[in-house]
Amino acid sequence: MKLVIPMAGMGKRMRPHTLTIPKPLIPVGGKPIVQRLVEEIKSVLNEEIEEIGFIIGDFGEEVEEKLLKIASDVGAKGKIFYQLDPKGTAHAILCAEEILSGKVIVAYADTLFKAEFEMDDNKDGIIWTHKVDNPSSFGVVKLDGNNHIKGFHEKPKEFISDLAIIGIYYFKDGEYLKGELNYLLEQDIKTGGEYGITDALQNMMNKGTHFTVDMVEEWLDCGNKDATVYTNQRTLELNKSEKLIADSLIKKNSVIIEPCFIGEDVKISNSIIGPHVSIGGNTKIENCIIKNSIIQDNNLITNKIIDNSMLGNFVEISGHSDDLSIGDYNKLT
Repeated sequence: MKLVIPMAGMGKRMRPHTLTIPKPLIPVGGKPIVQRLVEEIKSVLNEEIEEIGFIIGDFGEEVEEKLLKIASDVGAKGKIFYQLDPKGTAHAILCAEEILSGKVIVAYADTLFKAEFEMDDNKDGIIWTHKVDNPSSFGVVKLDGNNHIKGFHEKPKEFISDLAIIGIYYFKDGEYLKGELNYLLEQDIKTGGEYGITDALQNMMNKGTHFTVDMVEEWLDCGNKDATVYTNQRTLELNKSEKLIADSLIKKNSVIIEPCFIGEDVKISNSIIGPHVSIGGNTKIENCIIKNSIIQDNNLITNKIIDNSMLGNFVEISGHSDDLSIGDYNKLT
């Protein structure tokens, strides 16, 4: 099995956090979003992931090393591909054409999920979906009586289906997919000015490919600050079996209300932490009440009440109650 992860977008809705790191490397529950995505996909497969292709922008050597380690940690060979001129989802996937062979999963790196199914990789293709209350805000699929997809609809104004596409696709024949993606570019077939994966899916379906659906129980978005904070909350609740609190924690006159993630070499004094707080390594917290927040590495926080917030790395803050979204290397007093 090959896994292709397009993640070259700039993550503008997540600024200022994405000014210093790509959005898929922002941690939720103590792990980067893209790492959790890879682990969750692996958990529903009947075979090992052989290769993972990460399609990125010019993110730098440190980011590339982190991505290659994520692949290695699940027993796969990692490869880096570049999309420096964004031209749409189909173009992004085709940047990894070197590994588009055999069984392929394409998964966009800004979404997480909870699923109980085991994927049937004998099917031609599978679109992962989730039932939503507001289908007019999503791309949805309509099914026929055999549970095959008979149509793709983008943000329908009238009700067609409540099965929203979450951005994870399985293809039994990666070479076939590659050919259809190349066809879009060669014939300059665009939707909304971009080469889109949905056009390739429709062409494949017109030629007789049977796409079915697998439905995830929960779909967690990481598109903006509030959504990512909520995803952190649900991730902590769903992964309580993980070791979430490091043994190196130094805690003095403080209470931890679980579930929380606390990284290595954290010092907490005279504070109440939790529930649903993730704290990165080498962070010091004094005289604080913090809940439902993501705090990354190397921070100093004193005399604060914090809720529904995201803090980057190397942040120093002190003062009063806030709902915060602060990037790296800021100092607030």
